[in-house]
Amino acid sequence: MKFIWISILSITLWSCQDSPKQKGGSKSPFENKDFIEFSITEAEKLVELPLECITQEFPNKLSQVLGSEDDLARPKELRPAFYGCFDWHSAVHSQWSLVKLLKQFPELKQGDSIRSALSERLTKENIEKEIEFFETEHNQNFERTYGWAWLFTLAKELKTWKDPQAKVWLNTIMPLVEVLETKMIEFLPKLVYPVRVGEHPNTAFALSLSLDYAEAFEKAELKALIIKRSKDFYLKDRGCPLTWEPSGYDFLSPCLEEVSLMSKILPEQEFESWARAFMPSLFSKYFSLKVAEVSDRSDGKLVHLEGLNFSRAWNLYELANRYEALYHLKTTGDKHFVKAYPHLFGDTYEGSHWLGTFALYALDKRPE
Repeated sequence: MKFIWISILSITLWSCQDSPKQKGGSKSPFENKDFIEFSITEAEKLVELPLECITQEFPNKLSQVLGSEDDLARPKELRPAFYGCFDWHSAVHSQWSLVKLLKQFPELKQGDSIRSALSERLTKENIEKEIEFFETEHNQNFERTYGWAWLFTLAKELKTWKDPQAKVWLNTIMPLVEVLETKMIEFLPKLVYPVRVGEHPNTAFALSLSLDYAEAFEKAELKALIIKRSKDFYLKDRGCPLTWEPSGYDFLSPCLEEVSLMSKILPEQEFESWARAFMPSLFSKYFSLKVAEVSDRSDGKLVHLEGLNFSRAWNLYELANRYEALYHLKTTGDKHFVKAYPHLFGDTYEGSHWLGTFALYALDKRPE
């Protein structure tokens, strides 16, 4: 995995304000700085965010349907594998973050703590409890499709890690992964229209992560279905209204999630033809996109916009990686990333319980 970092990273950055200018009109310390290799020092700072939140049971947004009084229990009892980090999907992708960082930096000082935390949660009994919940009458569609896609991503990360414990953890979670894979295969043919919002239900985001999983595990049926439905949903789209973004609570860009997905499933020439009709501005060397502003970081919905800055960055990075004609998009991705990153540390729980994952996912996509 390729990581990058900002050369002037220091403790003074954590207090940067949202505005690109500091008091007195001076420039933000992140402006116009080069990137360097993401080192173990910075990894040990970033890993504290998911490591802390997966053990934090409260506050917790269960988002489940209560079928009876038997469903009234503590989060840890209801979701024993994925109960921390405020909600189920954040607990899942926070465990992905821990795996990702330890995989890249096995000498992390928190390595033993990470292994202990994962082993405590990813047990046969806990996964069986999770499966039991997904099979209840009222929660068949729990976390559809956002949480499902993140569990697929966790599985993919474990599969590509040559570590004995990773193999054990993967074998443990696969029964749940396969339950959700079956649910995805059953669901996609029923979805007449894609969900185009900038939050959790966004269809393009889930299809993109699910496609990566299907390819890693050689899941031919799922892969073929994702490609077919992606074409059904998006192939005739034209003129995506990027100027309408962002909406007030977005943490995903409907336009960029779609174009990134289509870049994965279409041959190069076909993709370029489609993309020029869908979002022609991408091909301009002067392409720019205003960084999203967060007005209140303690508001769990408004802070979504910081996630949008990271997700825009990873989509622009992925496009820059795949096509030389789009390499210039890296610059706009960088602007979004460096604006958002300083706020990760010392932030309120509304943002800190999930934004670290988004930063890490973006870092992993950044091209040379």
